[in-house]
Amino acid sequence: MAVAADWQDRFKRLFTVSLEDLNPFKRQESYVAIDIGSSSIKVLEVRTSTDQLELLNWGSIPTPASAIQSNMVSEPDRVGAALKALLDAKGIKARKAVTAVPGPAVMIKRVTLPAQGPQEMENTIMLEAGNFIPEELENVNLDYQVIDTRADAKEMEVLLAAAKKDIVSSYIETVRAAGLQPVVVDVDYFALDNLYELNYDPSPDQVVALVNIGARYTSINILKGGRSVFTGDVPVGGRDITEALTRDLGVPAEEAERLKTGRGTDGIDPEQLTMALGPAVDALIEEIHYALSFFWTAATDERIDVLYLSGGAAQTPELAQRLSERIEAPVEVTDPFSRIALSPSTDAAALARHASEYAVALGLSVRRPGDK
Repeated sequence: MAVAADWQDRFKRLFTVSLEDLNPFKRQESYVAIDIGSSSIKVLEVRTSTDQLELLNWGSIPTPASAIQSNMVSEPDRVGAALKALLDAKGIKARKAVTAVPGPAVMIKRVTLPAQGPQEMENTIMLEAGNFIPEELENVNLDYQVIDTRADAKEMEVLLAAAKKDIVSSYIETVRAAGLQPVVVDVDYFALDNLYELNYDPSPDQVVALVNIGARYTSINILKGGRSVFTGDVPVGGRDITEALTRDLGVPAEEAERLKTGRGTDGIDPEQLTMALGPAVDALIEEIHYALSFFWTAATDERIDVLYLSGGAAQTPELAQRLSERIEAPVEVTDPFSRIALSPSTDAAALARHASEYAVALGLSVRRPGDK
């Protein structure tokens, strides 16, 4: 979300907080990517060389209870302290941080405007944004990006995005409370774009759905030819599955989390586990299908070629298979680290068990101040 050093400047690079100019001689500098969720805080320490991203460190910690409310960090100092404890425990040295606000907190609108130069476009957006954004402009951080120019060069498709200033500030304050310098604030929807571009080779006509299952909500980003054409979310997530297992199997939440991802099933009757998972998984699948139906309605000649699933619940037994059957398209659980170099100290086996949980963090890790 675009904000300058005083957090008020509305027009910088889309979804970027730029606090310094990008120096090409600093490309070896390390950064920490932070995904602050309602259930857990996940961090990745990375270093970028000329042609590859290297993972130096990774880890997660539970988010303090009730510290995230209505897509906002309601207790930045408390969450910042938890984040600092995680950084210290993992020995993370990077001080420059990249984070994201949750998609449901962002108002996104695609509009078509007459083709015009950058300065004219900025003036037009300032004049017209009130017609598209259902919020007083002085209360939001507003940004835009031209995402397509029509063949006759007379019109431009423009992506507008706005988030309330107090929401953006709550994440910035949290990062600062952990002793870090926030240099980029993105949106989790678009972090998934970065993840996809890093790990896959899109074809011009391929339609790809990126679905990330968070604890409380599931975000969806549909790309065509590598360009986002649809975003949305559903109010169902991995916590619903965990709570179903806790309730129906009478197991602690920690064990339910392991069962949800197919680990630690010893001593649990497989049939009971399947019965406990069934309704919660079905509810999640139906919500995803319902959200995708809005894309199918708007793009009647399109079908989804493949869906990539990520998030903490992505590895829930039978979820990918059943979702594939419901949407009639291949579904794969993404591996965010498939093209990432790992430091020698990285426990690759442990990382693989939790890889899908770090999709948003990995997408954030490639962002830098001054990105083009």
